[in-house]
Amino acid sequence: GWAWPDLWPAALGGRTAAFVLANRQSIAGALASSTLYSLAVVAVTLCVCMAPARLLAFGRFRGRAALEGLLLAPALLPAMGFALGLYGALVRLGLADTPAGVVLVLSVVSYPYMLRALASGFETVGPDYGRCAANLGAGPLLRLLAVELPLLLPAAVAGGSVVFLVAFSDYFLVQLVGGGVVPSFTGYLFPVLQSPDRGLAAMLSLVFLVAPVSLFMLVEGLVLAVYRRRGM
Repeated sequence: GWAWPDLWPAALGGRTAAFVLANRQSIAGALASSTLYSLAVVAVTLCVCMAPARLLAFGRFRGRAALEGLLLAPALLPAMGFALGLYGALVRLGLADTPAGVVLVLSVVSYPYMLRALASGFETVGPDYGRCAANLGAGPLLRLLAVELPLLLPAAVAGGSVVFLVAFSDYFLVQLVGGGVVPSFTGYLFPVLQSPDRGLAAMLSLVFLVAPVSLFMLVEGLVLAVYRRRGM
């Protein structure tokens, strides 16, 4: 117990740590599943948002603001109503209760965060680097891979971090679309959060932080390594 006004708990015990160790296989499996489908969501949103982000950054046409508002609308719509409406389509397509369906729904919900980050990245970089590469004979694919993506790396990391957190911490959409078949750590954690065992909920919340914090540290190191190697 830890009662007010004690600054520290009156006694420390290892009950919650023993629970995590005893159930380490199921907990690790749920963490791995959540990490994998969240990374898949990041990859899908990055691929899908590259072209519209360029259009929003460099395009000058009538209706641009309306198009941007339409593309960013999934971030404003209630996720519950959106998912319930989409679930029927997923059933007809055979994607309900599958990891692919979970990735698809989470990508639709979270892509505005990647879109906004990439559009800001394109605006910061500007079109001149791509034009110079085109003048030197680089095709669209080479310009994207060799010129634009390295410059957009900070924006992609920023957008990918938000997308990963949204997908990794989602409970309702994963349970609805996954049907309980797709394991997730939130599906493991949320019932404990609603129980009176606050100690176990706190311990599992700390475990919940392991994957995103470790991943962000790894990505930070990789980005710095890439920039140093390129002399940027």
